[in-house]
Amino acid sequence: MKKIVLMLFVVGGVIACSNGNDDSMDVIVDEMGEEMMSNSNFSMGDFVSGAHLTTGKASVNLEKTILSLNNFKTDNGPRLLVYLATDASVNDFISLGDLKGVDGNYSYTIPDNADLEKYNRVDIWCVDFSVSFGHALLKIN
Repeated sequence: MKKIVLMLFVVGGVIACSNGNDDSMDVIVDEMGEEMMSNSNFSMGDFVSGAHLTTGKASVNLEKTILSLNNFKTDNGPRLLVYLATDASVNDFISLGDLKGVDGNYSYTIPDNADLEKYNRVDIWCVDFSVSFGHALLKIN
């Protein structure tokens, strides 16, 4: 979102400094504004540490098909899985599979039947010890 706002300022500066009357620049600015408005429906949340220090941001695309972990970092552990859960007990969850890495940016496919209003908690779950390394609550921004 910050990148889009920055791009709007850059494009606005270019328009202000140009001598011509170029309608294509107006179209670009309009499209970027529409994209900013549509991005307001992203689901996002910051990770909160659980049994281990866990940081980063979780986000879901507009189509609700991809969960992204950005600037993600946690500790190594045995059998770490990514869950979409309903609450802190993690009794009701959808598994998105094994954690792909402990430091970086990762993406996971969300099943078609996942109700993200119900399953709005992303948990990094250690199966062997039944603990959450960390979680992020998805909120509509």
